[in-house]
Amino acid sequence: METEALFGLPASALVLPKALQEAVRHGEVFTRRWVVETILDLVGYKEEVDLAGLRMVEPACGQGAFLSPIATRLSASCRNHGRSLLDAIDAVRAFDLVESNVVHSRAIISAQLLEAGWSAPEVEKVVSSWVNHGDFLLQKTNAHPADFVVGNPPYIRLEDVPEGRMKAYRKACTTMNGRSDIYIGFYETGLRSLKRGGKLGFICADRWMRNQYGRDLRKLVARDYSMDLVLTMHDVNAFEEQVSAYPAITVVSRGDQDAAIVADTTAAFDEKAAREFGLWAAKPVEDFVERPSYHTARLPHWFPGEDSWPSASPARLAMLEELNDRFPLLEDEATGTRVGIGVATGADKIFITQDRDTAEPERMLPLAMVKDTKSGEINWGGSHLVNPWDSQGQLVDLTDYPKLAAYFRRHRQTLSTRYVAVKQPARWYKTIDKVDPRLTKRPKLLFPDLKLTIHPVLDEGRLYPHHNLYYIVSNTWDLRVLGGLLLSKVAEAFVEAYAVKMRGGTLRFQAQYLRKIRVPDPAEMREEVRSALAKAFDERDVKAATDAALRAYGLDRLPD
Repeated sequence: METEALFGLPASALVLPKALQEAVRHGEVFTRRWVVETILDLVGYKEEVDLAGLRMVEPACGQGAFLSPIATRLSASCRNHGRSLLDAIDAVRAFDLVESNVVHSRAIISAQLLEAGWSAPEVEKVVSSWVNHGDFLLQKTNAHPADFVVGNPPYIRLEDVPEGRMKAYRKACTTMNGRSDIYIGFYETGLRSLKRGGKLGFICADRWMRNQYGRDLRKLVARDYSMDLVLTMHDVNAFEEQVSAYPAITVVSRGDQDAAIVADTTAAFDEKAAREFGLWAAKPVEDFVERPSYHTARLPHWFPGEDSWPSASPARLAMLEELNDRFPLLEDEATGTRVGIGVATGADKIFITQDRDTAEPERMLPLAMVKDTKSGEINWGGSHLVNPWDSQGQLVDLTDYPKLAAYFRRHRQTLSTRYVAVKQPARWYKTIDKVDPRLTKRPKLLFPDLKLTIHPVLDEGRLYPHHNLYYIVSNTWDLRVLGGLLLSKVAEAFVEAYAVKMRGGTLRFQAQYLRKIRVPDPAEMREEVRSALAKAFDERDVKAATDAALRAYGLDRLPD
């Protein structure tokens, strides 16, 4: 059965260019049988169910790694429920772009079904119906809603896909944006294919849960689906050949978000451990399970929204979810607490100087640099911002400041070539960011962007932060108490779960990650806890800060 062409792609385009056929072949990563069986168990595709009355979709069948166990279970189900094989003619719909894969898969499952005792005519009919040469991403997803979608989407680089087909993919799959991999489209199309209550089970790279190109897919899942299970398998030998794919099994259902299971594995995770895990996942009596080859936790629900989903051990994810439910965010209008970033100039060599006589005194703004925060206290190195903004946040008139005007004009050629100046030629001497005139004199906690551990430093209200520093100000918090809380490993656990981790384990303490931190209500904290946090902050004692933070959050311990 040939697939109907859609989205402006002519039927002739289903004959793939050789380059794309090679890309598909190179993108095929075949899944081990026990991994496939695990996925089928996790989505509930079992022979004791009347599978002939349900619909299974396999988006990229390859050499039949998923189709073979699907056919085995479906055949057994038909026998168990007194069905003929022809009753299951619409029970499977599989696709592949490469015609030789279709031929191979049909041959494999035909042999299986014949061996199981089904007649040749009925086997030929069902197999021809089940396995199709076509492009799953260009199917009408609402034509035949599915109860199950399972598979291992291909790994194909964007540059290997012809431009015309890629345009068709992007039109069909709205979550595919930027440098997204093809598998994003497989997720979207598979999810949209599901009936209410239907389940998708993929083994695939898990990067979409955290990176930018997965944002729209996360939004789709959070809005219309339930993230039921994530089984991370980065070190597991899940494929027939060695690949660096950072895989995870994900199970997503169409319906309201319910409880979610998270699990992480070691290299020792195997078929026996997978069966044990599957039995627990089907009826999770305990909220936490730790075994030599895996550990898992049951969360009350998944993490909402399209922002990067956290990455941590199951026990720590459970803790973060509990804190998310119990406490408000750090940035909060109720306490007047705000997170921000220092000034970006677009030309630091010109705007930042050690010479305080570069311009008029009122135009020289004391500037905090990352190096000033290294010790945990402010040790100001004397940097100044040559400040083109007045106390109202408006760009100054250079005729009012002759020294400033002379300095900027000496550097006009460089300043005028910046993007911000090209866009506004008359304002060629502005910095990229406006200077907030109120910020300098406000007490604030400063955070270097790149650091191995969280590093809050208190500025009492003397300096303006450079753009490599993030800051927190508050109308309510005693910043020494808040500083102690943020010095703790509990606060760091939030950033560590959400932030990009650089080479060597360095974390990015950017505003978007600091805003993920949950904090207790300062008005409800016991005085002894407040005092302990402030003392720990003053002494830069991370252990004491963590102990006090655990009491503030009502936690017994910080999970690994």
